[in-house]
Amino acid sequence: MKRLLGLSTALIAAWALVPASASALIQLDRGIAGARLGNTKKQVRAALGTPKTVRNGTNEFGAFTVFRYAGGIRVTFQGQQTVTAVQTTGLGDRTARGVGVRSTESAVKNRVPGVSCETFEGTRICQRGEGLPGQRITAFFLKNGRVTRVIVGFVID
Repeated sequence: MKRLLGLSTALIAAWALVPASASALIQLDRGIAGARLGNTKKQVRAALGTPKTVRNGTNEFGAFTVFRYAGGIRVTFQGQQTVTAVQTTGLGDRTARGVGVRSTESAVKNRVPGVSCETFEGTRICQRGEGLPGQRITAFFLKNGRVTRVIVGFVID
């Protein structure tokens, strides 16, 4: 009985270490890979661990911090307090319907509800949301007909 209990405990522990399915790591208009819009730095660290690198700086909107993680994840805290954007360039993160980096524009249009695509200053972008200040958006950036990065964030300006 003790041996069975020990084996069960070991299996449960091993199962807990298996990464979650990549099929739902991009949550449209909410976040990517456990980092959610509005999270604090402490909440992001609890979800994703210690960042590989941390960058602080200022831009036209004020002070910011960027946490970088393996797998192409970048979490931005514009204004230093809470998550304002999450970006991925990695292959592992996908929407519930399987869209992510390397997906075709056709897949984005067919599997992401409410998306519209246009070319803006030479860059092809498929986006959910109108892009008005304060709104949440999910944007799929494309090159040669394929997604190269995905950003979930608040429109600042």
